[in-house]
Amino acid sequence: MKGLLRKVPGKLSETAIDDEIVVMSLDSGDFFSLTGTGRSTWLLIDGSRDRAALIAALATEYAADAALIAPEIEAFLDELGAAGLIESG
Repeated sequence: MKGLLRKVPGKLSETAIDDEIVVMSLDSGDFFSLTGTGRSTWLLIDGSRDRAALIAALATEYAADAALIAPEIEAFLDELGAAGLIESG
């Protein structure tokens, strides 16, 4: 996935419950429980950032080295993309 990341309209339903976001794929019925960095990542997927900018924002938010967190964030984004929840354009 290259380009700006966005949630795919009409493919998901999301609900915030305290410090958790529950996302359901409308295609498969699979649920994703997002807390911690997963929640933060989800909230940053708003169509205004590409992968690099999203990782930079998370590195700043968590005072972490972007190069160290990038592999896990990339894997998470790949999982969301494979589930049809996000796309890039």
